Amino acid sequence: MLKLLDKIFNFLYPLFRDWGMSRNFASYISLIFNIAIMLALAYAIYYIAKFVLVTLTAIFAQRTKTKFDDYLIHNKTTKYTAYLIPFFFIYKAVPIILDKYEYWELLFGKIVGIYIVLISLWIIRTIFNALRDYLKQKPEYSDKPIDSFVQVIMIVLWIFGVAMIISTLFGIKKGELLTILGTLSAIIILIFRDTILGFVSSVQVAINDMVRIGDWITMDKFGADGDVIEINLTTVKVRNFDNTITTIPTYALSSDSFQNWRGMQNSEGRRIKRHILIKSSSIRFLNNDDLNHMKGIQLITSYIETRQAEIEKYNDLRGIDKSLALNGRNMTNLGLFRKYIMQYLLDHPGLNKNMHIMCRQLQSTAHGVPLEIYVFSSDKRWANYEYIMSDIFDHIMASVIYFDLEIFELPSQIGVLDR
Repeated sequence: MLKLLDKIFNFLYPLFRDWGMSRNFASYISLIFNIAIMLALAYAIYYIAKFVLVTLTAIFAQRTKTKFDDYLIHNKTTKYTAYLIPFFFIYKAVPIILDKYEYWELLFGKIVGIYIVLISLWIIRTIFNALRDYLKQKPEYSDKPIDSFVQVIMIVLWIFGVAMIISTLFGIKKGELLTILGTLSAIIILIFRDTILGFVSSVQVAINDMVRIGDWITMDKFGADGDVIEINLTTVKVRNFDNTITTIPTYALSSDSFQNWRGMQNSEGRRIKRHILIKSSSIRFLNNDDLNHMKGIQLITSYIETRQAEIEKYNDLRGIDKSLALNGRNMTNLGLFRKYIMQYLLDHPGLNKNMHIMCRQLQSTAHGVPLEIYVFSSDKRWANYEYIMSDIFDHIMASVIYFDLEIFELPSQIGVLDR
C-alpha cells in the first residue's frame, strides 16, 4: 500500500519540473495537488465504506435472527467506523505528501493520530452500548447494573486513550507517562472519588443482590419511594409513584439504609400492620345479660357458649362468689372483641390464610390500649391492597360499639370551645 501511495503522490513533482517550473514552485504546486488528491481519495474511501458498512450492514441485520447487530446499527457503530477508515488512509498518506516539510508532517501526523484515537474510543463506546442494550433485553440480565460495568470499562479505556494522546502530543514515552500518572494518583482519586465509590457500590449491589432494576425501594433520606429504573456508576434513578424522578448516589445504597419491597412482591401476600386505640375506661367485665345479648353475633356465638360453660364450671368447682364480677374467671368486652376480629379476619376473602393472621394487644399508652391487626393480603397490587385494608378497618371501627367499647380520639377544637 505504501508503494502505491508513493507512486500516486510522487509523480507530479517530476512532471512539473519537466514542464520547466522552478524547484520551489513545483514543490508547492505538487503539494497542493497532492493534498487535493488525498482529500478526494479519502472522501471516496469514506463513501465506499459508508455504503458497505452502513447500507449493506443494515440490510444484512434485517435478515439475521440475532438482535445484537440491530443494536450496533442503532448506536451508529458502523457509521463511526466509516469515519475511521479514511483517516487511516490520511494517516499513511501524510508522511509521503509532507516528506519535505518535517514540521507540518509532524503536526498533521499528531492531529490525525489523535483523531484516530478519539474515534476508536467512540466506536468502542458504541459497541459496549449496543452490548448493554442487547443484554438488557435478556431476562437474566434485565435487572443487573450493566450500565455501571460499561462505564467502568469506558473510564479505563478513556484513561489509556488520554495517556496515548498526551504521549503523542509531547513525545513522552508510555512508561514515563504511567509513572507520572502514578505520582498524581492522589489527585486522580480525589477527582474521581464519586466514580470510585460508585463502582465499589455497584459491585456490592450486584454481588449481594441488594437492588435490581424494577425493584420498589423506599429511601426517606432522598425522598425516594418508587421503582428503580436505572443503575449506573454514579447514580440510581427511581421513578416515584407520582411519576417524579429521584436520583440517589450509588454509594448511598451501601452506606445508608433503605427499604426494598422485592421480598413482599415475591411473597404470597402483602403485610397489613395497623392498630386502633381503645379507650381504657371503656374496658369492663361482661355479665350474663351482656353475654346473652352478644350471642346474637354469629361469628362468636359458639365461642361464647363454649367459653361461658368453661368459666361457669371453673367458678362452681371453686365456689367463687360471683356477686362481685371481679371474683373468679370472667370474659371482658375487649377480649371478646379480639376474638370477634380474629374470626372476621379468618373469614375475610382478601387475606392469605397460609400466612400470619393475628389480632394482638400492645403495650398501653397515654392514648389508650392499642389493638393491632397483623395480616397479609392476597392481592399485592397497591390499589387493591389499600381497598382490602380500608375494608377491614371500616368494619372493625364500626363494630366497636357492639361491644360497648370506645375508640380513643383527641378532643376537637370545636368541642373545647363549646365547653
